[in-house]
Amino acid sequence: MTAPEKLRRAIDWGELAPLRLRAREVAEGLYTGVHRSALRGAGVEFGGFREYVPGDDLRWLDRRALLRHDRLVVRQFETETDRALCLAVDASASMGFRGAGAPADKIAFAGVVAAALARVALASGDPVSLTFLAGAHAAPVGRAGGREQFERVVSALEAVEPAGDAFVDLALLDVPLRSLTRSARRGAIVVVLSDLLDWPDSAIDRVATLASGGRILVVVQTLDWTELHFPFKGTVRLRSLEGAAVVETDGDLTRARYLAALGSLTSRWKSGIVGRGGRFLQATTRDPAVGVVRDIIKAIR
Repeated sequence: MTAPEKLRRAIDWGELAPLRLRAREVAEGLYTGVHRSALRGAGVEFGGFREYVPGDDLRWLDRRALLRHDRLVVRQFETETDRALCLAVDASASMGFRGAGAPADKIAFAGVVAAALARVALASGDPVSLTFLAGAHAAPVGRAGGREQFERVVSALEAVEPAGDAFVDLALLDVPLRSLTRSARRGAIVVVLSDLLDWPDSAIDRVATLASGGRILVVVQTLDWTELHFPFKGTVRLRSLEGAAVVETDGDLTRARYLAALGSLTSRWKSGIVGRGGRFLQATTRDPAVGVVRDIIKAIR
């Protein structure tokens, strides 16, 4: 790969750089305790014990079992068998789009939101994991807690490059989604950040499955403002980031059909996710990241 090609594939962080700083600013703009109160209420019931795994909240360690049997076990409750935050970020080629007036490309915006959510969860004592859907140099981050986990999540988000076409290669979705389904236990919160563009229709059921098994699923359709409104006028030449399609058309004549197609796509996704008990949100890269994170937390409640 030549240097210019590599540069084009790298994330365009724009005004959202550096990631660590932006994520901290967004997280600090929230009431961090809202995540805990959304997950743990006063009416929880004791549901037994299980073996301790790294990342578990140390407040729930059973000290008597440690003293008597030299074993680390944690108390669990019916409403909180697992409070891991499982982040899934779409890193396919279309997420590298940045329209005019956008602060950064879509994957950069998704990265800030994901990192801020991770920081809020970790500050609340909840473990976090990160999975990528497609992408180059996409290294997943396993479930863990603690301050160092935030750095692992940020490093992985900084290293990934938007690449791949899930419509052509369904394995780019199937492999990470199957892994996520196995690792996210009952009570886990799964947040998917994706534009949902150029995915096969079968992907709706694949993602919606994450809402089963007692998990909480939030899907955030992350679009560029120009994708949502199609403001182009006159003759415009459009090139697909996934595949080699190039279309020359009239923006004024095409707008209505484009918006109808996008509306239909969004409606199918929303119906499929909500119909399985999940939550569906839509955001653009022009939206304040702190507001998007707050909406996600509200949806979890």
